[in-house]
Amino acid sequence: MNYIGDILISYNVNKDLAGYLSYVILVTIIILTCVIVNLITKKVILKLFTRVILKNKYQWDDILLKHKVFIKLSNIIPGIIVYLFAQAFNNVLVIVLVVRIATIYLLIMTLFVVKSLLDAINDIYRTYPISKVRPIKGLLQVVEIIFYIIIGIVIIGTLMNQNPMLMLGGIGAVAAVFSFVFKDSILGFIAGIQLTSNDMLRIGDWIEMTKYGADGDVIDITLNTVKVQNFDKTIVSLPAYALVSDSFKNWRGMTEFGGRRMKRSIYIDVNSINFCTPEMIEKFKKINYLKDYITEKEQELSNYNKQKNADNELRINGRYMTNVGTFRIYIQFYLKNNPRLLKEMPQMVRQLPPTENGLPLEIYAFADVTEWQIYETIQADIFDHIFSIAEEFGLRLFQNPTGYDMRQISVGDPTKTMTMIVPSED
Repeated sequence: MNYIGDILISYNVNKDLAGYLSYVILVTIIILTCVIVNLITKKVILKLFTRVILKNKYQWDDILLKHKVFIKLSNIIPGIIVYLFAQAFNNVLVIVLVVRIATIYLLIMTLFVVKSLLDAINDIYRTYPISKVRPIKGLLQVVEIIFYIIIGIVIIGTLMNQNPMLMLGGIGAVAAVFSFVFKDSILGFIAGIQLTSNDMLRIGDWIEMTKYGADGDVIDITLNTVKVQNFDKTIVSLPAYALVSDSFKNWRGMTEFGGRRMKRSIYIDVNSINFCTPEMIEKFKKINYLKDYITEKEQELSNYNKQKNADNELRINGRYMTNVGTFRIYIQFYLKNNPRLLKEMPQMVRQLPPTENGLPLEIYAFADVTEWQIYETIQADIFDHIFSIAEEFGLRLFQNPTGYDMRQISVGDPTKTMTMIVPSED
């Protein structure tokens, strides 16, 4: 600056005016230098750098480019130039002011760079399969908050001309206030650690939490919230700590297993349950799945009744086949021969306690797929068949009377009978 002033004075400029003009010229030089360097950096160096990044085979540098890490990093250069030029002024107060302004600018630009870098790190990490098991977005958000606090304290210390380390020592005095203000963030951070360390939740898991209206796939795990995209494409944000304090259902085990459980009942009208007549037995022998079973069962019951000297005139004295028992065995063989059910998993047809709706027969098996649509199709095919063949065994499935049934009763047509069919609740 003195050099500029001497040049101006050599051209017969007033000394006081030369002093003011020196400031103006020096500031102009600094601004022009910043502009020129910034243009060279962004228009030349960064363009060449971008071409190199886009042409190579690595993905991580493309993600850094996407988050504008290099552009924001180049914004630091003008602050460095201003900081270096500060000593060119011949006034101590001006030097201190310029240094503080340059320092604050550098801190703010550094903050932007770190934020973009952390976002890029999260995106790079998500390209690896482990990211679904151990998401780090919540951890990176904590690092970001801590960095914000530190930079904020340093900026305040710079403005007040105080040692930032002394101000950092006073954080303990306001810790209670921060813990109250950032209560959700602290709880969410602890919950996030528990969720990931205990492998309770991963991105892509299908979870169900009725209390919060969540029934879908986890799409994001952050510091405070877990985002779930329901199957109707709505998005629900759950508090992270709610997944630790409350109960939720994770269907990941089913997905990893590769099969989906089928557990549904049909209700038999108890008035249609009877012993099998000889005609029914002969009819059942023609059914492929029952042919061998009927032959073996007849022999077993015949031997038992002979051994006990059972009186055939009263069936209560011996053992005889029933239509509901034969129907149950048929369903078992039908499930066993169904190619879409897992053979290594339990398959069972069992009677549940009778209710006012009749006798429940529960079908328990595992489909060989987890996809919802295919699973429902397999289940529907099985129950379509069961509903349609129940009548072949002389059984009626229970269904509450409908308006059509009532009309038939009011007409009084004795040839009309009510067929009551209803699927049970799943």
